[in-house]
Amino acid sequence: MFAKMIAFMNDEDGATAIEYGLIAALVSVAAIGALTAMGNSLSTMFNTVSSALSAANGG
Repeated sequence: MFAKMIAFMNDEDGATAIEYGLIAALVSVAAIGALTAMGNSLSTMFNTVSSALSAANGG
């Protein structure tokens, strides 16, 4: 019983999974931040183009 407890405490397989989970979370946060910033600039660009096309169309 004691040997199984020592083996369980020395097992580091779960630590690797947690590290990969933390890396995936960090990448997700960075991607959300980048896409949010890019989305705002794209929205502004499309609004500018839409306004220019409406003015050129006479409307």
